Amino acid sequence: KRLKVPPPINQFNHCLDRQSAIELFRLADKYRPESKIAKRERLRERARQRAQDKPDVPDKKPTRVHFGINEVTKLIEKKKAKLVVIASDVDPIELVIYMPALCRRMGVPYCIVKDKARLGIVVGRKTSCCFAFTSVHPEDKNALSKLVDAITINFNERFEEIRKHGVGE
Repeated sequence: KRLKVPPPINQFNHCLDRQSAIELFRLADKYRPESKIAKRERLRERARQRAQDKPDVPDKKPTRVHFGINEVTKLIEKKKAKLVVIASDVDPIELVIYMPALCRRMGVPYCIVKDKARLGIVVGRKTSCCFAFTSVHPEDKNALSKLVDAITINFNERFEEIRKHGVGE
């Protein structure tokens, strides 16, 4: 007899379609976190400005995606996340199993993508279980809103339908 897979685990088998995933990662590549070399160069330039007796103007940190379970969870709870991206192959799955329900409860759009290594490429690590957009540049607001609309239809609005069906039922 086949074992039944519980619905909260089975929902990680429903991933984002290929075309939407391409758009998502194209947008996410623009918001990679600042590398150590780029940060060092930015701070050196600021120090040069100070050395030339110019007023010290704190430069804005670049807009980036936020990653890591704790940071993303806090952003969801504060409703600051505009879009949450979760990997489907996290091991152990218990690390992220609560995130879709939390996103749904807080009204934050979320999606599940196939590979945690793809998320890792975006955030500059080997792997990452999730990341979140909090803000984007004005020229990308339209692309993000289209993506959020498609994702909301496929994930947030189908939450009850996906939640009720486990494998083997």
